[in-house]
Amino acid sequence: MKSGLEDVVAAETVLSDVDGKNGRLIVRGVSLDELVVHNSYEDVLDLLFDGFFDTKGLRAALGRARVEVFAHVAQTDPALVVLPPVDGMRALLARLDDGQGRDAALRLVAAPAVFTTALLRLKVGLTPITPNAALSHAADSLRMMSGTMPSAQQVSALDRYLVTVADHGLNASTFAARVVASTQAGLTSSVLAALSALKGPLHGGAPGPVLDMLDAAGTPANALAWLESALANGERLMGFGHRVYRVRDPRADALKGAVRVLASSGAIDPARLALAEAVEAAALDLLKRKKPDRPLDTNVEFYTALLLEALGFPREAFTCVFAMGRVGGWIAHAREQAMDGRLIRPMSVYVGPVPQVAA
Repeated sequence: MKSGLEDVVAAETVLSDVDGKNGRLIVRGVSLDELVVHNSYEDVLDLLFDGFFDTKGLRAALGRARVEVFAHVAQTDPALVVLPPVDGMRALLARLDDGQGRDAALRLVAAPAVFTTALLRLKVGLTPITPNAALSHAADSLRMMSGTMPSAQQVSALDRYLVTVADHGLNASTFAARVVASTQAGLTSSVLAALSALKGPLHGGAPGPVLDMLDAAGTPANALAWLESALANGERLMGFGHRVYRVRDPRADALKGAVRVLASSGAIDPARLALAEAVEAAALDLLKRKKPDRPLDTNVEFYTALLLEALGFPREAFTCVFAMGRVGGWIAHAREQAMDGRLIRPMSVYVGPVPQVAA
């Protein structure tokens, strides 16, 4: 028995490969380094969906899907608005039809962006903004949240984030999606299972606490002392270490580049970036000294936190924004499992009491 299914191969996939030893992520034959430079989120959906759905005219179809799912926003009741954003968004997602085709898939891709931005506006007493089908997914998401057209740098930053997190092997949420898909349940059921796994703090909930850590450290000069105190108290340093990567998470560098572009455009306070870089450097040095036998390097969550903060997303919605990107991967994996896989039914080893047999 392997706790957490460590090193157990549960699927063959054409979608993505996570090389933890060498710090490399490949999505359908393209390395992440190439993907973030040359491709939009819509391009990555084309890659992920190829062979599973018709990808012709996908960008326009995704724009129309945003408009379609916005109709559900009118039915949002006050009880959903007061929930944490990820729970409100999950409840709205559950209202979508449980189909298996492209239209159902694109509505599910559209839904996290439309529902998250609508809920965030409703929480502060603002009216949700109708999607603009002509815009890119990243641009429309930012516009629906703020009510104004975002800058080119802001759109590029969010697009790079969505591309970076679109798929990442057989992580907990993706595996949950495949388990449900293996029963021949529809795509909505698979996405809901994945989202429920994602909201757990051990999977998708760490970017917000990265900002809490930066706030607590306060200044670059105080970074090392604060981190040493945190480690001494048994606290985890958020944004460092990964279950699979034994070296630096390649997604961290992809997002660090986007953060620097935002900083150059004035969208990030230079002092905030300087603090983050000081904390990162101090943490890496400290972890290397204090935990030499454990490879703990910067992961995707560290610069995700800075990027989403700069784009105006509140910390409590970071998991929702992660879902905006990862939903494409969930759907592709669910479709692959439904088309080519078997019902997922692992075995367990019973370790409880055994009834006594009468003599």
